[in-house]
Amino acid sequence: MLHFTHIKKFIYILSLGLSFSFSSHASVKQLNEHGFTLENTVLINAPAKQVWAALVSDIDYWWPKDHTWWGNKGTLTLRPVAGGCFCETAGENSAEHMRISFVEVNHILRMTGGLGPLQGMGIYGALTWQLTAQNNRTKLVLTYQAHGVIESNFTELAPIVDKVQNSQLMALAEYIKPTNPD
Repeated sequence: MLHFTHIKKFIYILSLGLSFSFSSHASVKQLNEHGFTLENTVLINAPAKQVWAALVSDIDYWWPKDHTWWGNKGTLTLRPVAGGCFCETAGENSAEHMRISFVEVNHILRMTGGLGPLQGMGIYGALTWQLTAQNNRTKLVLTYQAHGVIESNFTELAPIVDKVQNSQLMALAEYIKPTNPD
């Protein structure tokens, strides 16, 4: 059984290695005995079309490998159509991270399911990536609404999941970060 203390240690170790030049906003918007709503936001200095392309086509390059089932042995793919899969394969092993439920190209990608250990805990949610063009920049909001029944409560789990989701959002922003021509 997965214990929250293991998740907390993992998040702490992960946070020691992260250093991003982007400002972001992360928060637990709603929390009760049935679930939680998380929202993470970042402003990326790239047009929405470029952010969208990286989000759906390059997920294996930016998604943190320590948040996959098989690390560097696995390959992530995302098929951005309703019913498509955000999946991982490693040889004969495979996992469905989430199922695509809504696509509005360059604007909204919604996936449903439970990420990582939440899947095994029976927690189900909707993960929405919303892109809003702002001149030549993109405001990217990542929202996760999750619910289920767990042994303890969501008070400990929600902030941990929020930190992980913020790290995933920041990994995408770092991947897209424009390079300095100097």
